[in-house]
Amino acid sequence: MDKKKVYLIYPPSPVMNREERCQQPTDDLIVIPPLPPSDLLYLASICRQKGFEPYVKDYSFFKQSLDDLKNDLLKIEPKYVVANVATPTLKSDLQSLKIAKDLFGDKVVTVAKGAHFLFLAKETMQANEFIDIAICSECELTFAEILDGVALSDVKGICYRHDSDIIQTMQRPFNDNLDELPYPARDLIDNSLYVRPDNGKMQAVIKVSRGCPYNCFFCLATPLNGRIVRRRSAENILGEIRECVEKYNIRNFIFWSDIFNLDKEWVRELCRKIIDSKLKITFSANTRADSADVETIKLMKKAGCRLVSIGIESGSQYMLDKMGKKITLSQIKNTIRAFKKCGIQIYAYYVVGLPWETKETALETLEFAKSLNTEYVSFYTAAALVGTRFYDYVENNSLGELNYERPYYYPSVKAHNLDLDEIFELHKSLVKGYYLRPVYILKMLFSIRSFTQLKNYIKAGLRILNRH
Repeated sequence: MDKKKVYLIYPPSPVMNREERCQQPTDDLIVIPPLPPSDLLYLASICRQKGFEPYVKDYSFFKQSLDDLKNDLLKIEPKYVVANVATPTLKSDLQSLKIAKDLFGDKVVTVAKGAHFLFLAKETMQANEFIDIAICSECELTFAEILDGVALSDVKGICYRHDSDIIQTMQRPFNDNLDELPYPARDLIDNSLYVRPDNGKMQAVIKVSRGCPYNCFFCLATPLNGRIVRRRSAENILGEIRECVEKYNIRNFIFWSDIFNLDKEWVRELCRKIIDSKLKITFSANTRADSADVETIKLMKKAGCRLVSIGIESGSQYMLDKMGKKITLSQIKNTIRAFKKCGIQIYAYYVVGLPWETKETALETLEFAKSLNTEYVSFYTAAALVGTRFYDYVENNSLGELNYERPYYYPSVKAHNLDLDEIFELHKSLVKGYYLRPVYILKMLFSIRSFTQLKNYIKAGLRILNRH
């Protein structure tokens, strides 16, 4: 057993994008690429700062089993095993930590992290005696203190075992200085495996900010990261971009944030620095649907923005108001029009099956989506993840037992006027109704610029036909 080795893993569960607030499977969704384990790579850099030797592996991405994990654990013999645990795959994810504990007993420290533990850490540890520590907060500074050997009772934001007791410490304040975090240790993964779905080129995730003031009904962003948006400086972000370009030859990026464009001056400063750097990159980012600021959009385009993802959620104003989006259909139309005018592609997200959904509101969503005619859409079924206002609503309104078997694809819970299968059928009709339109198919065929893009469109089309 090497006391300086740390094994950071995504467990051998169904392939998930485990970026905390999303926790979505990639197999059941149409145009969602698997993302690199950026959260683990941040922790790996923390390990190196503290004199530890980190190892990182995403078992789900490689379709590997618990036996593969067991063999790797026996080879590495780590002191710490850290698993990213998602709510939908909680039981299977935790088996990884059980195996580590069965193999090494008290010689290994098992650490669970993930959004689930911000809300249900003590309960989960009571049911799973093989978890030594659960991180119930932002991980980086917390894990650094654990590696430093700080007494666990003095480490804020964790749950830990002491004899037969489970003790939860004080909540850790949010980290207001994201610039102090090291860049992710991208040398520990094969970056060539994580690519843009349209052109097959390497794509990295750069986390540029945390926090969102809106606290939408179904979203984990605010409960996880707070209402105040905490941004990295433009200079710090540019430094990570430069490292990716010069060290890894990565020029395509996802700027990951809970809300990218809230502070338009910050967005403009970042874009100007990218332009001045002459690094010639492309990036995608998320944006609010009420942000039709043409000046900023033009600057984003010049800096390399090729696509924005927008959480439109519904084409029913009634549904938007019920879920707390604080936005109007007219604002959405104006924003979509502005991005299209500037030549930036749009990936629109919609959700069907929230408690107040009806067949009529779902049809409104389909017709609205068709009228916007964005390049890409994802229609999700509503998933009541632990920590959201949606989860609390389900608990208090007798909407049935939560089902996370196929989150965002098959509904997790019924609506007031629709059962699970009715919601699922609506979901399928929305996907087909949007993607199988001749006008949409022709539009996308004329947009193809490479064989890789054509291959991926065909693949996505077959998935629509087979799964829906």
